[in-house]
Amino acid sequence: MQTELMTKKSNKVSVWLLGILPLLLLAGMIYFIGKWGTGVEEQVAAPIEVLNIERIIMNDNGFELRVLNSGPEELTVAQVAVDDAFWNVTYSPSPTIKRFERATVSIPYPWVEGDPHEIKLITENGLIFTGEVAAAMKTPEADTNRFLQYSLIGFYVGVVPVGLGLLWFPFMRRFSSRGIQGVLAFTVGLLFFLAVDTVQEGMELGAEAPGIFQGTGLVWFGALLSFLFLIAVDQASAKKSKLNGDSGKRVAYKIAGGIGLHNLGEGLAIGAAFAAGEAALGTFLIIGFTLHNITEGVGIAAPLLKARPTLKTFLALAVMGGGPAILGTWIGGFVFNQTLAALFFGIGAGAIAQVIYVIFKMILRDAKDAGTPSISWINFASITMGIIVMYVTALLVNF
Repeated sequence: MQTELMTKKSNKVSVWLLGILPLLLLAGMIYFIGKWGTGVEEQVAAPIEVLNIERIIMNDNGFELRVLNSGPEELTVAQVAVDDAFWNVTYSPSPTIKRFERATVSIPYPWVEGDPHEIKLITENGLIFTGEVAAAMKTPEADTNRFLQYSLIGFYVGVVPVGLGLLWFPFMRRFSSRGIQGVLAFTVGLLFFLAVDTVQEGMELGAEAPGIFQGTGLVWFGALLSFLFLIAVDQASAKKSKLNGDSGKRVAYKIAGGIGLHNLGEGLAIGAAFAAGEAALGTFLIIGFTLHNITEGVGIAAPLLKARPTLKTFLALAVMGGGPAILGTWIGGFVFNQTLAALFFGIGAGAIAQVIYVIFKMILRDAKDAGTPSISWINFASITMGIIVMYVTALLVNF
């Protein structure tokens, strides 16, 4: 008996050694290459330098640049030019920046409000990295007044339109079974547009992020993983939901969560625009966002048409769907980061795609119970109308 146990333990150790051996050999090869090289002798080219200007802050003392060295080696900033004139600057902690380290470049330049400015950072090897200010404006400081202003803007473009859209719930309750299917199909159209729009915005931000972080890839990684994660959660809780009879309410919360992530990204863009001084949300822009987002409330309310939600449920859905716009405005205005923003957009796109999948299953199930085609002309027209409505209201926002 003791011999069998020792044999089993020996077999387990052998299995682990077989699994670890390739990793040990790989580590040895990497060490060898790193220490003695590849054995191929070539003329050494100039070092590749990559300096990302992550943010330009404008204050009473001039410009303050936050930079990141995302290249393979350390670099040294030798000169700084503003509008083609060289300026003496100060560095914190040093003009020599190691790989993946950040530094702050302070430029005592008398910038002019409303004027464009171009800032060039020149390294010791003669490479030039440029940052542009489209229209100079003092960067907002993170004080209580600004914090409340950003909260109000996020409330206007997020919570208010979603809440107004939820007010259509009593009207939609009067629809027939085919009408309810049409509303669900309309929701699919809305969400499909939001998913495409979210991916597009994420890709734009990912392209602006430091290349080393693969920002565009983060959009797709975030989308895929969030989609699969929510599918797994949905399957794990499907049995419980079926027993409790709360599937419609649960889907409504999913839609609110997916739309909330989209509105978080929307808030990021708004806050970043304010911080950069490149845009100001006037009355027309706020109206445009309200018209664009009011249909989101319709989509959130659609799965509840066969349920009996309370006022508390509607308030929770409005906050869940629109509230993240406030959080996004804070983050965008005070600590905006393109890489994280791209990841957030990807997660939001995956969440919205999962909700589309769930609603399609609801349409198929209801159509089967009613003995009607799942892709009827009403459903097709509703999906088309949802996309058109979102497209037209998006034009109002951009206009």
